[in-house]
Amino acid sequence: MDAERFLETLLSVPVLSGPEVSPDGSWVAWSWSRLGPAADVFAAPVDGSSAPVRLTASAEGDTAVASWAPDGESVLVTQDTDGDERARLYRVRLAEPGVMEPLTRPDPNYYLGGGQLHPNGRWLVYSANLDAESGEETEEDRLYRQDLETGEILSLARPVGGSILRPELNRDGTHILYTRNELDPAGRQVWLADVDGLEDREILNFGDAAKVSASWFPDGRRVLFLTEAGPYRRLGIWSLDDEGVSWLLDDPGRNVEEAFVPPNGGPVVVVEAEGAGIKASLFDAASGAESVPPDLPGNLVPLVPVEGGWVGKRYDARHPVDLVRLEEGREPASITGLPERMALDPSRLGPAEDFRWRSVDGLEIQGWLYRASGESTGTVVLVHGGPTSHAEDRFNAQVQYFVARGFHVLAPNYRGSTGFGLAFQESIKEDGWGGREQEDIRAGIEALIEAGVAEAGRVGVTGTSYGGYSAWWAITHWRTEIVAAAAPVCGMTDLIVDYHATRPDLRPYSEEMMGGTPEGVPDRYRERSPINSVGDIRGRLLIVQGMQDPNVTPENVDVVVRALGREGIPYDLLTFEDEGHGIARPWNLKVLYPRLADFFESAFG
Repeated sequence: MDAERFLETLLSVPVLSGPEVSPDGSWVAWSWSRLGPAADVFAAPVDGSSAPVRLTASAEGDTAVASWAPDGESVLVTQDTDGDERARLYRVRLAEPGVMEPLTRPDPNYYLGGGQLHPNGRWLVYSANLDAESGEETEEDRLYRQDLETGEILSLARPVGGSILRPELNRDGTHILYTRNELDPAGRQVWLADVDGLEDREILNFGDAAKVSASWFPDGRRVLFLTEAGPYRRLGIWSLDDEGVSWLLDDPGRNVEEAFVPPNGGPVVVVEAEGAGIKASLFDAASGAESVPPDLPGNLVPLVPVEGGWVGKRYDARHPVDLVRLEEGREPASITGLPERMALDPSRLGPAEDFRWRSVDGLEIQGWLYRASGESTGTVVLVHGGPTSHAEDRFNAQVQYFVARGFHVLAPNYRGSTGFGLAFQESIKEDGWGGREQEDIRAGIEALIEAGVAEAGRVGVTGTSYGGYSAWWAITHWRTEIVAAAAPVCGMTDLIVDYHATRPDLRPYSEEMMGGTPEGVPDRYRERSPINSVGDIRGRLLIVQGMQDPNVTPENVDVVVRALGREGIPYDLLTFEDEGHGIARPWNLKVLYPRLADFFESAFG
């Protein structure tokens, strides 16, 4: 199979995201992209008794699961029509697939968070950076209860500043959990609002700069929360009845990334990162007793207990994310029908190798190495975004296409990445963006050259968002022997411009990472902006941008193109009018991936 036919096959593999289990645990809904012109929502019974139901089939924009209705008979979904992240809420009933009932107004001029129906079936709860009275967009988020019959919108919470992260209504419909970050850009505190707008108060605060996340138990009276505690995270339970806190897991040796309670009850699922992989444990909330789910190859996250076992999310580099039923003594069985939809032979895919090296200060850094199929054309470093994220042993069509085109690929987990402990994640803030995390990447390239995998002068860097910023950093700061070419995708170029042009709710993240605002630490923002070093570019440059991007906006491209022109630095520019933060639509990926491969091939000579 030639490379272009292989790309068609790779891009035909549906990408699963956002699985949400129904309140009684009998159904699961998820979003699949790449099955059509846009992402759509599907649902299936967890017992595998029938085929998945396609709930949406819209060519107008990507649709994602927001929540289940309390009765489990319908799903609330969001739809972003043009990639600008301004989504509208709809309800889709299991009995009427394809019929999207609008719940919020068309053409929103705000960013929406959450979206849940009250048990009375009449009220809708969500957050938005919107003044409901004037209809104007606001800097800060507000928590709202909307009456679907009268249209009345009641404000339940109005933080002085900052953002509200995904509000969650309890099962009884009496209270709403949400987080605020007014005290420090690095912190998150948990608040509780009552559904009538009579009470709004802080319930969990472990320090101004400590992040706390929380979710309800199915009983609607207890809250499971995860809080930062120095170099690690603690897992606890807060009670609405007596407002007491009990600790379920308080161990500095455990690297807890996530925890939740299945909606139909059962043990608490604790997800940890261990050895660059995913490990899940099950905790009895009453006794604290710990057990483990079945040990299977790849990454496994249990989602909901079922008779005789669990339904969970499973994946690795050769097996795309799928939802499988796990029963003792039986092979995992897909409940989505993904294997029947795939024309891809997993044996054709390159495995992810655990590759490690020492950075400039001796810190061990991990990455995933994919070796070229056949003779190597060169090496591409694919830097993940975030930076509060990490590269996993996970199917990636771009990686596999590069491998098929003859490139080695390294996906580095530089300091600041999740998955390696809270101390490692927080260490990026010691320098701020453009610090030693970039040296981690450079040291990884040097380690590949020393190992005989990569060849000096034949290495390129690409990535989206913070990965795009890292590509800009590499091409503006490193010799061509280290990086000969860069292809930043939706990457920040001028951190001051980016701060003021991005979504209001994202600015505190820049402040957290950089140690303040552009007005507070102007020298750091200026020094860490690649735009101020474009005159030092000696390698090849391809700039890629989604023109609807509200996160790293096209202003980043506008200002850097002018700077490149002033310095006489040549570049190529590839823009996509129908894309937002990242290039995602299948027809655009069919353009982007070959263009990137051709670009690096040409740059390497």
